[in-house]
Amino acid sequence: MNSVQQQEIVILGGGAAGWIAAALLAKRTDRRQIRITLVESEEIGIIGVGEATVPILTHCNALLGIGENDFIRSTQGTFKLGIEFCDWGVAGNRHFHAFSDYGHHVDNVSTHHYWLRLRQSGDERPIDDYSFAYAVAKNNNFAPSDPQNSRYHHAYHFDAALYARYLRDVATGLGVQRIEGRMTHFDLDGASGNIAAVHLADGVKVPGDLFLDCTGFASELLGKALETPFVDWSRWLLCNSAIAAPSKRTGALMPFTRSTAHAGGWRWTIPLQHRNGNGMVYNSDLWSDDAAREALLGNLDGELLAEPRLFRFTSGHRKWFWNRNCIGIGFASCFLEPLESTGLQLIVTGVLKLLRLFPQRTINPVLRDEYNRITTIELERIRDFIIAHYYLSRRPEPLWAASRDIEIPDSLRHKLEIWNASGQIALGDLESYMEPSWLAILLGNGVVPERYAVAADLHPLEQIRKGMETRREEIIRSAQAVTSHQDFIDQYCKAS
Repeated sequence: MNSVQQQEIVILGGGAAGWIAAALLAKRTDRRQIRITLVESEEIGIIGVGEATVPILTHCNALLGIGENDFIRSTQGTFKLGIEFCDWGVAGNRHFHAFSDYGHHVDNVSTHHYWLRLRQSGDERPIDDYSFAYAVAKNNNFAPSDPQNSRYHHAYHFDAALYARYLRDVATGLGVQRIEGRMTHFDLDGASGNIAAVHLADGVKVPGDLFLDCTGFASELLGKALETPFVDWSRWLLCNSAIAAPSKRTGALMPFTRSTAHAGGWRWTIPLQHRNGNGMVYNSDLWSDDAAREALLGNLDGELLAEPRLFRFTSGHRKWFWNRNCIGIGFASCFLEPLESTGLQLIVTGVLKLLRLFPQRTINPVLRDEYNRITTIELERIRDFIIAHYYLSRRPEPLWAASRDIEIPDSLRHKLEIWNASGQIALGDLESYMEPSWLAILLGNGVVPERYAVAADLHPLEQIRKGMETRREEIIRSAQAVTSHQDFIDQYCKAS
C-alpha cells in the first residue's frame, strides 16, 4: 500500500486493452482519489488482427466523449452494419448477421414466427429480406440510423495500431501517466500474495494497489505472476491458428465484415479506408499452415501489402478473471477466436464491470467473486454462440465434420432443443447476443424449427402475407435512399 491518499492503479500493457481501460477508468472515476499509470513497451508491439468491432464500441466512444467522425478519420476506419457469411453451412450458402432485428413484434409475437408460417405455405424468401440493415449493407450504403427511430445499430472497422494511438492521446489527456518500459520482474506481498510492484528493465519500480493485466496472450501478471490456471475450451472451439495479412483495397467500400468458409477454416475480409485486413482461421492439425496460407493469398482481392503473420491460440479463459489484486483485461484473461469480433467487446465489458464493482484499497472478496461470476457467464454465452456457427455446418471436410461431432455444452444444447421444438430463442442471463442474432445464424444455416408460435395462427394467412410484403417493400424503398458508404466517408470522415 502506498503512503499517499490516492489509490494507485497500474495497467501493464498498452494496445487496445490497456488504453481502453486507462481511458474509461480516467473518465469514470474521481481523479482526486485515484491515480492511473500505464506501463507499455514499444518493443513488444500490438497484435493487429482485431480490426472489426460490435456496436458496444459506439457506447464506449460516447462514454469517452469521442466524436465519431474524428475517430473514424484518425483510425482509417469504416462503418460496419454486420457480418456477411459466405459458404457457411454448405458451399454456396450466404446469410447476414445484422446489427438489427427483423421488424417489430405484432400482438407480442416475433416477426420470425410469421415468416415461419409463410414458409410452411411455400414462401421461400430468406429472413434477410426483412432486415433493414441488410438491405442497406448489401448495396454498400451507409448512414447512421435515426436516433429517434433507430432501425439498426452500427459498429466500426479500424486500424488497430492507429486505434491504440488514438486512445493513448485520449487517456493521457484525461491525466493517465504513461511509462515506457519492459517489465522484468515483480514483487508479491508476503502476507497477502498480492502484487506489490512491477520492475522495469531500466530499473524503475512501479508500485500499485490494483493491477490490470493487459499484456495479451503473455498474461504476465494474471497468468505468470499469480499462476492463475487456464480453462481450455479447445474441445469445443477447434481452431487454433490464424494467418493475417493486409492487402490493397479494391472495389466498393463494404459496410460489413465478410466471413468466408473454406475447406479447413474461414477467412475474414475487413475493409478499411487505406487497405483491407485479411486473415484465415483454422485448425493446424487438420489443415496445414501452408494450405491455409495458400488459400488466404489465393483469395485476396488486391495486392499483398506485407508478409503474412502467423498466430497460435487456444480458446478459453483464466479460471479467475480477477485474482487477488489483479484483473485481466482482454487476451490476458480470455480468448475466443475472432469469428464474431468479440475481442474488443470483452475488453469494454470487462472494464465497465470493474467500474460497477470498483474496490477500495482493501479488496472486498465479495466484489471479486461477483466479477468472476458474471464474467464467466458472459463468456460462456458468447462461447455457445460461436460454437453454434460450426456445429450447425453441413460441410463434409474434416474440420466441419469434427465440429459436428463434439459434445456441445448443455447450455447450447438446451437452446437448440427449445428452438427446434418451438421456434423460440431461450435466452439466459448476461447474454451478449439476443434473439435477432441467434435467428440470423440458425435460419441462415437452414436450421428451421418444427413449429412456430401458436399465436401466429390468429391472423389469416393472406393478411400476414400482405403485412410482410408491405414491410419488405418499405425496407427496399427506404434503403435505396441511403447514401453510399464511400460517399458518407468522403463527406464526413475521410482520412487525410
